[in-house]
Amino acid sequence: MTASLSFARTLSGLTLTRADVQALIGAGAVQCVECDLDEADLSDLDLAGWRFERCSLRRANLTKANLERTQWLSCRAGFASLLSADLSDAVIRSCDVNNANFRHARLTGTRITGSKLTGADLTDARIIDLQCEEVLMSGAKLAGLSFRKQRLQRMDFSQADLRKADFRDASFEQSSLRDAMLTGARFDKADLRGADLGGLRLVDAALFRGATISREQAAQLLAELGLKLG
Repeated sequence: MTASLSFARTLSGLTLTRADVQALIGAGAVQCVECDLDEADLSDLDLAGWRFERCSLRRANLTKANLERTQWLSCRAGFASLLSADLSDAVIRSCDVNNANFRHARLTGTRITGSKLTGADLTDARIIDLQCEEVLMSGAKLAGLSFRKQRLQRMDFSQADLRKADFRDASFEQSSLRDAMLTGARFDKADLRGADLGGLRLVDAALFRGATISREQAAQLLAELGLKLG
């Protein structure tokens, strides 16, 4: 699908400033390959449809940027600010976006696969039909987010803040909730048989009422809660 896309211009191996990017806006979507945008101020810019491949955007400022339908392939954007950015229908694949700020960002129809969002802050992000697979979200701030009815494959939520998150009717496959903060989270009718539930506290056990777990998980939970099967 991506191979059929056409771009007004392709840039390769360049170091780009805000002025460079602004000069390209308006003439069609641009493809950036192996470009350096570290610490670049791209806030409020309209980059809809742009493609970034193997680019570096460490600590870049993309606050309130229009990033609809953008593609991010094998990029590095640790500590970048995507505060209130619009990432609707964007694709993030094989990227390292650790500790990035997604607060209040729009993630409608966004697809994230094979990427690292360790420590990322998604507080109050507007999420509808977010599709994630094989994403490392350990230590991320995901409080109040909805993953309802989603198929969560190879998702690592270990030590993440999942307070009041909605996992109703969700299914977990090769995923982890180990040592996550789960106060107020909802798991009604969730299938947790493919989740690592290690580190569960007694106060959290009631959260899984109505969810499906395996016999092995039940025994593990009882052991971690200090109980023994008779």
